[in-house]
Amino acid sequence: MTPRTPARTARRPLRPPSWLPVDGYVLALLGTVVLAALLPASGTTASAVKGTSTGAVALLFFLYGARLSAREALDGLKHWRLHLTVLGSTFLLFPLLGLAARGLVPDVLTPQLYGGFLFLCLVPSTIQSSIAFTSIARGNVPAAICAGSFSSLAGIVLTPLLAALLLGDSAGGLSADALLKIVFQLLVPFLAGQFLRRWVGAFLVRHKKVLGHVDRGSILLVVYTAFSQGMTAGIWHLVTPARLGLLLAVEAVLLAVMLTATWYGAGRLGFDRADRIAIQFAGSKKSLAAGLPMASVLFGPQASLAVLPLMLFHQMQLMVCAVIAKRRSRDPEPADVPGRPAEAARASEVPAPGA
Repeated sequence: MTPRTPARTARRPLRPPSWLPVDGYVLALLGTVVLAALLPASGTTASAVKGTSTGAVALLFFLYGARLSAREALDGLKHWRLHLTVLGSTFLLFPLLGLAARGLVPDVLTPQLYGGFLFLCLVPSTIQSSIAFTSIARGNVPAAICAGSFSSLAGIVLTPLLAALLLGDSAGGLSADALLKIVFQLLVPFLAGQFLRRWVGAFLVRHKKVLGHVDRGSILLVVYTAFSQGMTAGIWHLVTPARLGLLLAVEAVLLAVMLTATWYGAGRLGFDRADRIAIQFAGSKKSLAAGLPMASVLFGPQASLAVLPLMLFHQMQLMVCAVIAKRRSRDPEPADVPGRPAEAARASEVPAPGA
C-alpha cells in the first residue's frame, strides 16, 4: 500500500489589500517622471518631443469629443438638479477652497506649488472612476455617467478660462496668444470629434482597448515633455521633501472637505441615497486625463510643477473613495437603485475621458 503524499497547500499570491488600489497607470506616470529627471529631452530632441506632445494633446481632445454622446447628455438633463449640484461642486466650491488656500503661501505652499494646487481645483471631474465607485456603492450610475460627461464638457471651456482669470501670468493670462492656444489645441479638436462622431463612433467602440493605450500613451508623453522642460529650466530645486509632505497634507484636507460637503450638502438639498452617492463621487474628484494636457497648453515650461498636485490628488482620491465605496456597499439594500446594472454595462462599452 503506497503511502499517501500530503496534499500541497496552495500558496496565495501576495496582493495588496482590496481597499488599497495600486494604480498601475500612476506607477507608469511616476516612472515617466523619473525618466524625465534622468534623461530630460534637450536641444533638437526637446523641440521634436514638444511638437509631438502638442499633436498628442489635440488627438486626446478629438477622441474626447468623438466619444461623448450628445444624445445621452441631453437625456441626462432630466436630472438637472443633480447635475447642477455636481457642476457647482466642481467649478464653484473647489475653486473657492483653492482661493482660500492662498493664505498658506509662502509658509506652507510655495507660490509655484500653490499655482498647481489652484489649477487642481479648476479641473473637471472624472467619468470612469466616478461610475465605478458609484456602482460599487449601489448608487445612481446613470446620474454619475451624465454628471461626469457634463463636467468634462464644461471643463473644455471653464477650466482654461478660470485658470486664465485666477492664475494670471502663470497660466498665460488672458492674452490673445493664450486664447488661440486654447481654441486650436483643445476646443477645435473636441468640436471636430463631436462633428465626426456619427462616422467614427462605431470604430472607436470596436477598438476601445487599442485607443485606451493611445490615450494613456499620449498623456505619458505630455508628462515627459512637461517634466523635461522643468528639469532643463532648473525649477525642481524649489521643491523639497518637506514641501511635498505639506502639499499632501493640504490635499488630504481638501479631499476630506469635499467628500463631506458633497455627501451632507446633497442630503440637505433633498437627494435620496443613490443620488447622494453619485454626487459625492462625481463632485469630489478631479480628472488627471483632462488636467494634464490642459496644463501643458496653459503653463508651458512651468507645467511640471503645475501638474504635480493633480497627480498626487488623483491617487489619493482613488484610495480614499475605494474605502468609502466598499463601506457604502455594505449599507442595507435600498428599495430602488435606478438602472444600475444596465447603465453600468453600457458605460463600460466606450472608454471615457477623465480617468
